[in-house]
Amino acid sequence: MTAAEVKAALAALSDPDYAAGAARYFKTGPGEYGEGDVFLGVRVPQTRSVVKKFSNLPATEIDSLLASEVHEHRLAAVLILVRQFEIALRRGDSETQRRILSEYLDAVEHGRINNWDLVDSSAAVIVGRSLLTQSPQLLFDLAEREELWQRRVAVIASFAFCDGGDPSVTLALASQLLADRRDLIQKAVGWSLRHMGKRVGTETLISFLETHAQQMGRTALSYATEHLDASTRARLRAL
Repeated sequence: MTAAEVKAALAALSDPDYAAGAARYFKTGPGEYGEGDVFLGVRVPQTRSVVKKFSNLPATEIDSLLASEVHEHRLAAVLILVRQFEIALRRGDSETQRRILSEYLDAVEHGRINNWDLVDSSAAVIVGRSLLTQSPQLLFDLAEREELWQRRVAVIASFAFCDGGDPSVTLALASQLLADRRDLIQKAVGWSLRHMGKRVGTETLISFLETHAQQMGRTALSYATEHLDASTRARLRAL
């Protein structure tokens, strides 16, 4: 299996009209968060169907995909890493898990995982689940970084802790990022709080919001309260 074969399989599914729409949707214009990203026009379910055929792609070939300027190449690489990590997790293969986490963080550091769909489809599994039995300090360190995508990785990775019934990491990261007004961080923080409320309990969510709603951005607060009853949602948003 090679990166070239993955690229060929994706190219066969490309749609120029869909690519143009995706470029607009993922904000690839000058000064936008996805500036310069290149799209083939392959839908996500199609990319996932390709990924299933290349689950055993070697690390060097995955790295080649991550280095590509084409968005779908990088997405395929990330999804393959997720599949390989999940297999290693089921097998108790801690060495492979550590290797994949290291490769993933290196890709984040070097700007290869650089759009919200790449982060959101991978961070909770690869980073979050890696840290469940370790200190979550890495997430707080990432949340301090200037680069937008490193901060988003931190927030999305915290979903893994909520899934295990632990709200503390999500709450601490939300507190740490209260003043961050970047739209994609606002949405991630609000989404993580909403997820925490669903997994752990609305009482914990409401308690946090009653304390912090005044300092939160409107977008984060809107996302966080989305699934609360109408009267509670209105009361918290009024803060």
